[in-house]
Formats: sequence, structure tokens, C-alpha cells
Amino acid sequence: MRKFLTIVSLLLLGLWLGAAIFFGAAVAPNLFSVLRGAGLPNANELAGSIVTRLLAIVNRSGFEIGLFLVVVRFFASRNRRLVTRLVEMISLAIMAIMTGISQWVISARMVALRAAMQVPIDQVAYSDPRRVAFDNLHRYSVDVMAVALVAALIAFIMIAVTSVRGRAID
Repeated sequence: MRKFLTIVSLLLLGLWLGAAIFFGAAVAPNLFSVLRGAGLPNANELAGSIVTRLLAIVNRSGFEIGLFLVVVRFFASRNRRLVTRLVEMISLAIMAIMTGISQWVISARMVALRAAMQVPIDQVAYSDPRRVAFDNLHRYSVDVMAVALVAALIAFIMIAVTSVRGRAID
């Protein structure tokens, strides 16, 4: 059973890591680039709306996978050293917390600010307090996602290394 839980854990973490990295490195920047290049009116606004919806999928799945794996790994890693278990559990908890903060705090505030502006964000002056707040939240969002990615990668490595050594496999 532990072997199965280890495989499921690595699969879920690998899928989420791949999705999150692909989203941040390929989807978001290229979406903005393609829509701007197409000359669409309000291209940035449209791209931002699409990115917001896609990011919600990445965030919610990261939160759910993180919480699920905290429980699964707690039971699957009982025979391992305490330090190894703690690093794994803390990393998974950080992943869940960061994606939750990104989704239900930062993204929610960004959506509210965009709605309060009542015009596309490109038409709002950089000195406008709402635009400043939006830009700051965007930077926080990137930082929070980076922390979640690093935490998930640490958990992935911990699970993989200990399973290769035979500690997590019967």
C-alpha cells in the first residue's frame, strides 16, 4: 500500500509542478504576446481574464493536492526518520498554504481591483493607487507561486529519494 501511495504522491506532485511551471513559463507570457500581436482591442484585458481563470485551476489544484498529500504522506511515511517526515509535511503544507493565499487572497483582491477600475487596466495611470495596488499584488502573486513551486519540488525530491532508498517501499 505504501508503494502505491508513493507512486500516487509523485504523480500528483509531478503533474502539478509541470502544470504550474508550464503556466508561468509558457502559457501566461505567450498568451499576452499572441493577443497583443493580433492587434485585438483590449488584448491585455482579455489575456488577463484568461490567465486569471487558468491560474485559478493551478491554484485550486495545488491547494487540494497539497492538503490531500499532507494526509496521505502522514500515513505513508510513518516508518521514516522524523526529520524526513517533517521536511516533507512542512513542504506540502507550504505548497497548500501558498496556493490558497494566491487564490483566495491575492487573486481575489486583484479581481476586485480590476472591477473597481471600470476601464481596462492599460487605461489606468501607473500612479493611480488602484493600479499601484494591482501591480504590487501581481508581484506578490509571482513570489507566492515561486514559494509554492519550491516547496512542491522539495516534497517531490524527498518522496522520490526516500522511495529509491527503499524506505518508503515495502
